[in-house]
Amino acid sequence: MTATFEAQRAALADVVAIPVTPFAEDGGVDQDTHRALLRRLLDGGIGIVTPNGNTGEFYTLTPQERQLVTELTLDETGERATVLVGVGHDVPTAIASARHALDHGAQMVMIHQPVHPYVSQGGWVDYHRAIAEAVPDLGVVPYIRNAQLLGARLAELADDCPNVIGVKYAVPDAARFAAFARDAGLERFVWVAGLAEPYAPSYFSAGATGFTSGLVNVAPSVSLNMIEALRSRDYPGAMKVWEQIRRFEELRAANGSANNVTIVKEALASLGLCRRDVRPPSKPLPESERAEVAAIAAGWSV
Repeated sequence: MTATFEAQRAALADVVAIPVTPFAEDGGVDQDTHRALLRRLLDGGIGIVTPNGNTGEFYTLTPQERQLVTELTLDETGERATVLVGVGHDVPTAIASARHALDHGAQMVMIHQPVHPYVSQGGWVDYHRAIAEAVPDLGVVPYIRNAQLLGARLAELADDCPNVIGVKYAVPDAARFAAFARDAGLERFVWVAGLAEPYAPSYFSAGATGFTSGLVNVAPSVSLNMIEALRSRDYPGAMKVWEQIRRFEELRAANGSANNVTIVKEALASLGLCRRDVRPPSKPLPESERAEVAAIAAGWSV
């Protein structure tokens, strides 16, 4: 019998948390702090987490560290949350990571956008097909940042791979998202606004039912307030949350998102929850700029 992935689809229609990967003084993954931060998310009401996402500094982690983060997350969450593991790089590496996730109890994988200067439409389908076909028992969620990709290509992929059940769409254009989703099949996939809270209201109005979040590491209640408003179609209420988080997200997005993860870790550091360390090509925030982030974090009910 063909799997329907109903539980996985339901889980995606939520705040999809992208946990940070905290680093210890020696530069390695701080396992105890990682577990503590995960517990904080779970205790705060978060029901789905993505280890090895971009807020988790996926591209700076070694293959062994990515496995460690996956295993720590699955062990710590247990039955408390759905785990959507980020995989990517070359096809064999992505397949190995997806199989590792499956072997350790994950329910889904998110396939990072192909990092290649030359991505054809058909090649995009081939890349995702190879990974999805290798793990037919896992739900698969492509992470789409390519504004040129056609919705018909996603439909083509899902025709071959019924385990492709959701989409993390991260093109900063609500009109393009609306068209893409309808061309691919609005009801066929769970649409996750992949640019987090700032874009969630506009994307929800066009058909999204979940959104990703890095801010949630700092203030889970703020992110949950937004999705509750959006589920109720209370757009004025959602925009009140939007105004509350606007400056924080502007700081993250500045200069081509140069400090995207840096700002989140700085906020966590200001709360005494983890070190501010990030890995190159990111860089810790200069001391002269830390006070504003700390003030924002302190102003939230965290």
